[in-house]
Amino acid sequence: MIGTLLLCATLAAVDGDTIKCNGINMRDMGDGRPFVSGYDTPEITKPKCAAEKALGKKAKARMAELLKTPGVQVYDSGEDDGRYQRPLVSVRMADGRAIGTILISEGLAREWSPDYRGDWCPK
Repeated sequence: MIGTLLLCATLAAVDGDTIKCNGINMRDMGDGRPFVSGYDTPEITKPKCAAEKALGKKAKARMAELLKTPGVQVYDSGEDDGRYQRPLVSVRMADGRAIGTILISEGLAREWSPDYRGDWCPK
């Protein structure tokens, strides 16, 4: 999914899969497509366990680090997530890699699909 390139005068990590571009929260889908695929990171606001919160903080820190890389681009899909009305975007490195793909490869995120039910807590 590549959409309209956004110009972000300010860009920050809200959590591991949400960014703030020009003061607006946006949900990153990585290489995904609206309502079909994407990625998910552990919650930091309402985690189900301490392990989820700890991993969520790591995912947010990594997202923040990657957002500081020169050449990061944010593409708007033209859709929002419905629930929170956050624009659905794809955040990409200068070389075209999706940040979501990087987080998945580092164990800080998981692939998302409509039937996904994330559980980050140890059994």
